[in-house]
Amino acid sequence: MTDTAPSTGLPSAASRRPADGVAPGGAPGDALPGSALADTVLDRLTTLYPAAGNPFRAQEMVAYMKGVVPFLGVRTPERRALSRTVLDGTPRPDEDDCTAIALRCFALPEREYHYFAVDYLRRHVKRCSSGFLPVARRLVTTVSWWDTVDHLAAHVVGGLVAADPALAARMDEWIEDEDLWVARTALLHQLRFKDATDADRLFAYCLRRAAHPDFFVRKAIGWSLREYGKTAPGEVRAFVAGNRSLLSPLSVREALKHLG
Repeated sequence: MTDTAPSTGLPSAASRRPADGVAPGGAPGDALPGSALADTVLDRLTTLYPAAGNPFRAQEMVAYMKGVVPFLGVRTPERRALSRTVLDGTPRPDEDDCTAIALRCFALPEREYHYFAVDYLRRHVKRCSSGFLPVARRLVTTVSWWDTVDHLAAHVVGGLVAADPALAARMDEWIEDEDLWVARTALLHQLRFKDATDADRLFAYCLRRAAHPDFFVRKAIGWSLREYGKTAPGEVRAFVAGNRSLLSPLSVREALKHLG
C-alpha cells in the first residue's frame, strides 16, 4: 500500500508504540507460541537479514517512517530475495505455524522482520480459519503504522472476511474501536473486494468515522471510497455528493481523485 502520511502535521509515530517489554498485543512476560517451522524460519531470518543490513540505509528508512521502529537497512528487492532463501525447502504452514511465525517476527524490533511476517500471511491467509482474526488484530495493534497495517487490512483481515462473511460483524465492532488503526483496518478490509463489496457497510463505516480527527482515518475513508469507485463510480459520486457536508475535505478529495 502506498497511501502514506505527509511529512508534517502528524502526531509522532513514536508516541504510538507499545510499552517496552510487552509482547505484541499482550502483557509483560507473555510467551510467544512455539512451532518447529517457526524455529527454522526465525533462525534463518535472524541470520540472513542482519548480515545484509546497511546502517546508513537503515537511518534513511527510520527517518522515512517517522522513527516508528528501527530498521536493519535491507531494501525491499533484496529482502524478498532473502526471504525466498529463508523459505527454501520449508513445508506449507498450518494456522499454528502462521501464528507463531507472525507473532515471533513482530516481537523482534527491526521492521524488516514485520514485513516478512506480513508477506508470509498474505501468501498463506487461505490456510487460516476465522479464528485467526484475533491474531491479525494483535498484529494491527503492534507498533502500528501504515506500512504494515494497510497490508494486514486489505490482504489478511480482508481475506479472512471474504472467506467467512460472518466476520463482517466483527468489522462492525472494529469500526467503533478507539484505536485508530483498528478503525482504519475496518475501513480498508474491503479494499480488494470489487464487485463483492458490501457497499451499504462501506458507506456506513465512512459516515460513522467521518468526523474522526486523525489524518489516517480520514485518508482511509477517501481511499476506500476511491477504490470502490473503480467498480461503482456512480454510487461513490452519489454518496459523496449527498454527504459532502459530513465528510472531511481530505476524504472527499481522495474519494473523487479519479472520478472528476
